[in-house]
Amino acid sequence: MASVYLWKLSSQKLGFFLVSFGFIWGMMLLHFTIQQRTTHESSAQLRMQILDLSKRYIKALAEENQGVMDGPYVGTMTAYDLKKTLAVLLDNIMLRLSKLESKVDTIIVINGSASNLTNGTAAPAPSSPNAEKVNVADLLSGAQEKCELPPLDGFPHCEGKMKWMKDMWRSDACYANYGVDGTMCSFFIYLSEVENWCPRLPWRGSNANDDFEKQGRLEIRTSLDELYRVMSRREEFRWMMLRIKRMEEPWLSAVHSLSLKQDLRNRKRKKILVHLGLLTKESGFKIAENAFSGGPLGELVQWSDLITTLYLLGHDIRISASIAELKEIMRKVMGNKSSCPTQGDKVVELIYIDIVGLSQFKKTLGPSWVHYQCMLRVLDSFGTEPEFNHAHYAQSKGHKTPWGKWNLNPQQFNTMFPHTPDNSFLGFVVEQHLNASDIKHIDDVKRQNQSLVYGKVDNFWKDKKKYLDIIHSYMEVHATVHGSSTVHLPGYVKNHGILSGRDLQFLLRETKLFVGLSFPYEGPAPLEAIANGCAFLNPKFNPPKSSKNTDFFKGKPTLRELTSQHPYAEVYIGQPHVWTVDIENPGEVDRAIRAILSQKIEPYLPYEFTCEGMLQRLNSFIENQDFCHGQVMWPPLSALQVKMAPAGKSCKQVCQEEQMICEPSFFQHLNKDKDLARFGVECRTVESVGDIVVPAFSETSRHCVLQADLLLFSCAGAHSSLQRICPCRDYMKGQVALCKDCL
Repeated sequence: MASVYLWKLSSQKLGFFLVSFGFIWGMMLLHFTIQQRTTHESSAQLRMQILDLSKRYIKALAEENQGVMDGPYVGTMTAYDLKKTLAVLLDNIMLRLSKLESKVDTIIVINGSASNLTNGTAAPAPSSPNAEKVNVADLLSGAQEKCELPPLDGFPHCEGKMKWMKDMWRSDACYANYGVDGTMCSFFIYLSEVENWCPRLPWRGSNANDDFEKQGRLEIRTSLDELYRVMSRREEFRWMMLRIKRMEEPWLSAVHSLSLKQDLRNRKRKKILVHLGLLTKESGFKIAENAFSGGPLGELVQWSDLITTLYLLGHDIRISASIAELKEIMRKVMGNKSSCPTQGDKVVELIYIDIVGLSQFKKTLGPSWVHYQCMLRVLDSFGTEPEFNHAHYAQSKGHKTPWGKWNLNPQQFNTMFPHTPDNSFLGFVVEQHLNASDIKHIDDVKRQNQSLVYGKVDNFWKDKKKYLDIIHSYMEVHATVHGSSTVHLPGYVKNHGILSGRDLQFLLRETKLFVGLSFPYEGPAPLEAIANGCAFLNPKFNPPKSSKNTDFFKGKPTLRELTSQHPYAEVYIGQPHVWTVDIENPGEVDRAIRAILSQKIEPYLPYEFTCEGMLQRLNSFIENQDFCHGQVMWPPLSALQVKMAPAGKSCKQVCQEEQMICEPSFFQHLNKDKDLARFGVECRTVESVGDIVVPAFSETSRHCVLQADLLLFSCAGAHSSLQRICPCRDYMKGQVALCKDCL
């Protein structure tokens, strides 16, 4: 098919086009000059005039087309009608140039001045090795440029997005503003350079955002003063700001320490929106109002530590705690409220939000919210498994939950603990509460023969007297129950009521045993106790607790089974710091207490729950997790270890049994028969289905079942008859979110 341009620009530079166009313009001026002048000028004079006018023309044209890039689609705003106009114009210029050359030759012959031109330094217009004659008729009848697409490996969504664009590109005028004109090439350019679902075309040159990428390199911050100034404006942030101030010394020390261990200079400063939906008046939770009177603080702890981490790492953050603020910020992001992402400088590149805020975000943006889905990072304490996240699948399974059906990449959900490998482990920092002078004194505190029970509400103690009697037979039993009711506390318990963080630290330092009562689930207190040198008695659950048998978990978007009150402490810490026991079995409890009292247990805090550990982990996520591009090559494939799960076992279980982690981002590299062959899985027959328990394999028939829906890749779920094919990876001790080669 004939090209629509005078030259095929796919392999030529824009300057070549402009110089050539300038030459044509100059020749037309020469024609005009020869016709109008009555006296002859030298060829050198004429040549200088031509060059001068050409330079001025090229400069003006370049200034008017600063956004122009190389290739058949030479500008970000080129639509098909404009191409037709240019083609007609160029065809006309070619015709006029042909006539001009004929007249110039005649004039030169008549005046006997051929030697002046042929012996001069002027050279004929260069021609492209790929030049093709303009065929205006083809173009006007709807012909399209040929566009050779690169391989789509690693960009699994590209093909589906191309199909959508083919049907829907006229649904919003903004697509045409980006150069989309109904051709496959324009679809591909848009999806690779604006929304980043497809690989970039090699001949398109550098990204329009490259200059922006080279700017905004950031350094760590060594002061929190500006953060305090911003947060002090809002009463809702008071509890969080007080926590940050208490921990200022370890935070600043940690970021300095991490900068010595890792090169934190070569990073890009990102514009990050932090929207705390749970603190908005519309949420009705009144968490900020109740923070100082015994209300739930787990979420505020995590938000405090997240905000501090983002700030110290050097990013630009904007904190929102009202729908009005959210609307104001997103109005700037959306520009004209079109369905397309806004052109120009990025107002927001990353959005940290919670489930409540997610509903507010979707309502605020309307249908165009999908264009910003990839920017979202959702704080989600208990996690959201893929089968609840996938709207159609959740509906087909009859899951009734107000918290799921978001159709995000499951790794965009950020959890308190690393309990669901399908999600990302954001975590928090275990607060030490003590300053330097306190630490000098606390080292002198001697352990007493006493225990402290984990349960600040009287009702948590109900039906636990037999269990507590065993503990009391060995040591004193202390409590920190608040409120007027203590009816369920045995008479021998010494209740301290609500303690300040500092006083609680001193109490823990003189305590040998921290006693779990089975509830609350997965709280931060056991880690705080272990960090102060206590052993933790962790109640075992048999059968495990889940949404199938426990009211607390009903409606939550997970089928995860808790094998104890604190599964993280059970799996990733263990003895001698954590003793997981059946509290209904007196003998088991008795043996554990005697073992604890027979040894000296040192304080221990996993690195991932320190300030430095959180800074390291979140920095790695921000630098490497990218859900706005089709291809996410992190963690590195060198960490992949393929394991086969027996029928009835999940990938999470199998990897965990091998002291590894199931890594969901690796599933895409195990979803083709040729990929599986590299790991010794030979498929005789292959089918694709949309289910959370695939890819899977039958060893007898060598039948492979692959994943048809990328949002359903899941470490959870077991196949009843097939072996699941599991992508496991190693992890750094004390930093399970990162593999050994991840830094």
